[in-house]
Amino acid sequence: NKRQTGNPMLKFIKNVRWMFVDDLVPDYQLGQSAVALFLSLKYHLLHPQYIHFRIRELRKSFRLRVLLVHIDVNDPAKPLASVTKLACLSDFTLFCGWSYEECARYLETFKMYENKPHDLLLGHKNSNSMEDYTTRVTHALTQIRGVNRTDVLTLTATFGTLKDILQASEEELSGCPGLGPTKVKRLYDAFHTHFYPSTTIPTSANKVAAAAPPRQRENESGGKGNQEEGTTSKSKRQKKDKDDDFDIEVFL
Repeated sequence: NKRQTGNPMLKFIKNVRWMFVDDLVPDYQLGQSAVALFLSLKYHLLHPQYIHFRIRELRKSFRLRVLLVHIDVNDPAKPLASVTKLACLSDFTLFCGWSYEECARYLETFKMYENKPHDLLLGHKNSNSMEDYTTRVTHALTQIRGVNRTDVLTLTATFGTLKDILQASEEELSGCPGLGPTKVKRLYDAFHTHFYPSTTIPTSANKVAAAAPPRQRENESGGKGNQEEGTTSKSKRQKKDKDDDFDIEVFL
């Protein structure tokens, strides 16, 4: 639309061809059934009725109607909330851009995907389920050190499924061509080793001591200390008595 003359965003639209049209109602026509209206939040604060007039003017002539909002104010929360409510009530798809370049990228993307199928956005999905299963098994088994794609093909050809590979014994794994003792051990250990290392099992004496209440352990340790002190005092008394006897004998 010629109303967009002077919009700084136009200089960033470089990946698609565009031109002005005299009698175009929306700001941008992105396809036969897709259009866009452009709104600056700063302009919306000055002229809040403008966007209402443009929406009424557009009516419901197009299947996809985009409201492209340029965030060019410091505090956009309140005006953006009102614009969001208006977009929901008017059946518009709201896109927000914080720069003219970002807004231009949105318009370019809509135009470039005008005639593309919807499943293109979902990415490439392999329709062959068996090949997809083999890919996932290969990705899982090649995480084991030393196991390559050729080894995975050998394992799947021999055992058939991943479940059978996981349940195979070392002897059965050794029967696969190309798998040496090192690879066989790594495969078997990867399938059968516990996730957590085993800990040292405490002795029965340690178990009893650990199971005893704290007060009881303190009493036991205190009683042991008192017993040692009593033994020491008794030895000192016996030694003193011997010394006394020795003095008496010398005196006599």
